[in-house]
Amino acid sequence: MEVLIIIIGSILLILGIIGCIVPALPGPILGYLGLVALQFMPDPVFANQFLITWGILVALVTALDYIIPIWGTKKFGGSKAGVNGSIAGAIIGFLFFPPFGLIIGPFLGAYIGELIAGKESRIALRSAFGSFIGFLAGTFIKLILVFIMVYHFIDGLIS
Repeated sequence: MEVLIIIIGSILLILGIIGCIVPALPGPILGYLGLVALQFMPDPVFANQFLITWGILVALVTALDYIIPIWGTKKFGGSKAGVNGSIAGAIIGFLFFPPFGLIIGPFLGAYIGELIAGKESRIALRSAFGSFIGFLAGTFIKLILVFIMVYHFIDGLIS
């Protein structure tokens, strides 16, 4: 039974890493479930406070993953139209072109939103680039979080 739990937890962590890059999978959530799997061992590995703390971190990073591209759009000079376009692009991209639509959608949405608002193509492209940089930053943060979870998973097994 213990071997099965370790295999399930390992698979969840691997899917968590993949999910940090492939937008259709909730990477940090899957990684967290990998940690939770170890609680089903005959002798639970983690304290409840540890899991609660990690659950809060996962929720924060998951929320930030949606906010950071919007912030990037604003930071690179995007207007409200660019931000709204970025949000609309993310939704449309996710619904109709998963998983890559969630990468390309905010970029195109911000670009089109700025063009509709009357911005020059160069300025609209800069705003769209900010959205893409925000996406990359969110991906990087998720990867760091999940790799730390992998460390704790391995450390919990060894201890």
